[in-house]
Amino acid sequence: MPQRNNCLGESGAGKTENTKKVIAYFATVGASQTAGEADPSAKKVTLEDQIVQTNPVLEAFGNAKTVRNNNSSRFGKFIRIHFDQKGILAGGDIETYLLEKSRVIAQLPGMERGYHIFFQLMSNGIPGTVDRLLLKKDPSFYRFVKEGVYDVAGLDDGEEFRATDEAFDILNFAADEKENIYKMCAAILWFGNSRFAQRGEQGELESIEEMQKVGRLFGIDADEFGNAICKPRVKVGAEFVTKGQTADQCMNAVGALSKSVYDRVFRFIVQKCNQTLETDKERAYFIGVLDIAGFEIFELNSFEQLCINYTNEKLQQFFNHHMFVQEQEEYKQEQIEWEFVDFGMDLQACLDLIEKKMGILSMLEEECVMPKASDKTYLDKMNGQHLGKNPKYGKPKPSKKKYEAHFELGHYAGPVGYNVTAWLEKNKDPVNETAVKVFKASKNALLSHIWSDYLTAEEQAEQKGGKKKKGGSFMTVSAVHREQLDHLMHTLHETYPHFVRCIIPNEVKTGGIIDGPLVYNQLTCNGVLEGIRICQKGFPNKQIFSDLVERYRILAASVFADGTFIEGKEASRLLLEATGLPKASYGIGLTKVFFKAGTLAKLEELREDKINATITGIQSVIRGRKQRQIFEKLYAGRQACDIIQRNIRSFFKLRHDGWYKMYGAIKPQLTGAKAEEMLEVKTKELEEASKALETKRKQRDVLEKQINDILAEKEDIQNLLSSVI
Repeated sequence: MPQRNNCLGESGAGKTENTKKVIAYFATVGASQTAGEADPSAKKVTLEDQIVQTNPVLEAFGNAKTVRNNNSSRFGKFIRIHFDQKGILAGGDIETYLLEKSRVIAQLPGMERGYHIFFQLMSNGIPGTVDRLLLKKDPSFYRFVKEGVYDVAGLDDGEEFRATDEAFDILNFAADEKENIYKMCAAILWFGNSRFAQRGEQGELESIEEMQKVGRLFGIDADEFGNAICKPRVKVGAEFVTKGQTADQCMNAVGALSKSVYDRVFRFIVQKCNQTLETDKERAYFIGVLDIAGFEIFELNSFEQLCINYTNEKLQQFFNHHMFVQEQEEYKQEQIEWEFVDFGMDLQACLDLIEKKMGILSMLEEECVMPKASDKTYLDKMNGQHLGKNPKYGKPKPSKKKYEAHFELGHYAGPVGYNVTAWLEKNKDPVNETAVKVFKASKNALLSHIWSDYLTAEEQAEQKGGKKKKGGSFMTVSAVHREQLDHLMHTLHETYPHFVRCIIPNEVKTGGIIDGPLVYNQLTCNGVLEGIRICQKGFPNKQIFSDLVERYRILAASVFADGTFIEGKEASRLLLEATGLPKASYGIGLTKVFFKAGTLAKLEELREDKINATITGIQSVIRGRKQRQIFEKLYAGRQACDIIQRNIRSFFKLRHDGWYKMYGAIKPQLTGAKAEEMLEVKTKELEEASKALETKRKQRDVLEKQINDILAEKEDIQNLLSSVI
């Protein structure tokens, strides 16, 4: 079954960093299966390298400094690492969710920063970049980024830019693709500096200098583009007419186009990464790694925070359901004695308030198509529908904070106040379609490509009832996000989850400091403490019968000694009874055994003790036999020494004795006489053997003559028979 790692936690808890380590580990393990086949002298880029190098690119274009995190992911991503049947790395792909486009043009003043790539380009980390892209090194010169901070502690933008550029090469981005991506980002910075003056009812460009740089980088005509901003073609009734825009409307169009261009560039980068990670290898399994922007509670919480917190609410509900509801349902299915416990972790009420009919998002989408609708009418309708009627919806208390909260939602991590300013605009996310037509005709291959799927209303009308392209259909940001989230949840339910909980230790971004109340609040809100509680009360460990018997049968050797087959459930019962574990510490279901907290560890200890005792017994027998062999050898040597010493001592005593001297003189003569007698005996034996051999030879000659006579007689008979026939 496909596996999945979910890195969950609040913003700044370390989800992205842990995700990178998890991805690098899986890629390395999968690639190591074929490491022996590679030429160690070759420096070829591997699939493992390419998977790992997606991180610098995605971080450069999708991460930024926030109040709580210097490298916050401002988008969600689900990375699949694919393996073949043998567990060898076979490819990868990336799905992304809800890039925070508003950060392209605005950040909290003095507290946050725009996307890293803008500052990497201005760092001139690769000499010549600034001049080539017509940029200045001073971020304060550009309106889209000057309100935020410029430098981030522990982050070298020049070094990061070199890493990003190298990663593009490893991921097989062509040189012109890479250059055009940089040009898009530089053009956005210059585009933000466009200034419009109100002249009567018409907004006009104050200066053409910035627009000329934008035109050069975008590969479009600056005058045509400026005219498209100030005088777009809009539909009035059944016709399209040119309509002058006010200066404010022109500035809004600049912001909307900048966000859309950046979003489409980001999607192109992800698409190109997926093309690179696509291989012709068979894909059998995958491990997914989910990294979603963490739960956010800022001084100003807007539409983006609602979408992020809604996503986290969904994931927390999935975690709760998997940990608490499914676990107890399994007890019931396995017929374990268990009384259902409500752990109070159901988040459905908050989710219904956000996503159901007449919920926050549904009312927002409805308001987006209503004439003369505004953020105020939307807020009034929500208050009328939910205030005082839904316990999860409330009105915040008046605050002295700089940003006012218009309504409050009761999330799992606590109440969050939201400001609805510009929500309708953000949700509709409109773009100047006349400017889009200019983009589609651009000489910049990337700009024309990323807008090629967009069909303007005027182009649809020109098709005269022809089939519309998918890119031309209108979907609000919230509708797209809900569709993506539903797809993600469907994927999550089809994989086996593993949860990595990331915890913020303190709010000051300093190592070695633990803020107890902060950590406790996170552990409470994210369900970790409830997980511990259910582990203590329930059965956190389980094993199917066959696995249990296979691993722990050594603890009940007498039960299985005769080799008779015993059914799995009965075998498990007999085994556990033989261990002496309390019956209350485990439950035997229909297909598996469930263990209370610590019981399986105790069973493992018993197994280790039994194995150690068995091994020790075997070792003692072997050591005893070896020592006895050594002893016998030493004992035999000692006896030999005693005999030698005794004989030597006896010799020293006898060598001066007269009788012994006489024996020594006579002994050689006795030995010679005895030898003559033996020679005579052997001579007689030889003569007798020779006579016997001669007799045998004569007998052999007689037998050979008889055989020859018989064969001759046989041949005569055969000849006679042949002549008769």
